[in-house]
Amino acid sequence: MKGDRPQVALLVTDLDNTLWDWFGAWHASFSAMLSNLSAMSGVPQNRLEDEIRTVHRRRGTTEYSALLTELPSLQELHPNENLLEVYDSAIHVLNSERLRTTRLYPGVKETIEEIRRRNVPVVAYTEAVAYWSEWRIKKTGLDGLISTLYTAPDHDLPLGLTVGDLRKLPAEDYGLKVTDHRHTPKGLLKPDTRILKKIIADQQLQPDQVAYVGDSLMKDVAMAQQIGALDVFAQYGVAQHRTDYELLRRVSHWTDDDIEREQSISAGHEVHPSYTLAEGFSELLLYFDFKEA
Repeated sequence: MKGDRPQVALLVTDLDNTLWDWFGAWHASFSAMLSNLSAMSGVPQNRLEDEIRTVHRRRGTTEYSALLTELPSLQELHPNENLLEVYDSAIHVLNSERLRTTRLYPGVKETIEEIRRRNVPVVAYTEAVAYWSEWRIKKTGLDGLISTLYTAPDHDLPLGLTVGDLRKLPAEDYGLKVTDHRHTPKGLLKPDTRILKKIIADQQLQPDQVAYVGDSLMKDVAMAQQIGALDVFAQYGVAQHRTDYELLRRVSHWTDDDIEREQSISAGHEVHPSYTLAEGFSELLLYFDFKEA
């Protein structure tokens, strides 16, 4: 059996809903914050959702740390006040729930440890912004196990607000200690193949020596297939079928076209993965022979 498995000299992996249940943690924290925000302000939740989506689209992320400072309803209620202080308790709920619910899927850390034991590098590539990607890497104990991390740069901040206003911990508590963190060009999104090609070229490998794993058929699998890498679908991480997912669609930075295309692919299976992980990340060890080039 071992001789029949493709030999892999580099694993490239998505992060959200591939290594951890990003959606589950996001929904638990965001919905709790939204409920508290509506109760504290008296602004109906549907109005807040509409305003939040506008801000998220403008900033290009669904994890915008200064979100509350740009909501018109709150600005009208509290002119010339620091909204992050006014609604500190809602932000505390958000952060507490995020901390409580952020964890690796079963078997992820052990699988990465085994792949690294075989002298095969593991590179992470995500569209998520830098700060929260770093935070999750540290929180889940993957700093150093992930060789290199590629993320989008952090979002811009409103005029007059600095990173220091948002960060309350000592400087040494931020950033990764071992994993090399690199930023992708702003606006460059999957399934554009340029970053994946660069990752492979930097390792001096050919695409057929590389396995790429992710939970999105539209972005991850399609991107890997375009360049001839070994594409792997993390089916266990798919969240679009969950009833709670509608909240994300209502407040996300995604465009209507993005959502329509995602729903079309989910329903019609337009992209056909070469390998599917139905149960978990550890199935990678069954499909591939990870071996140093």
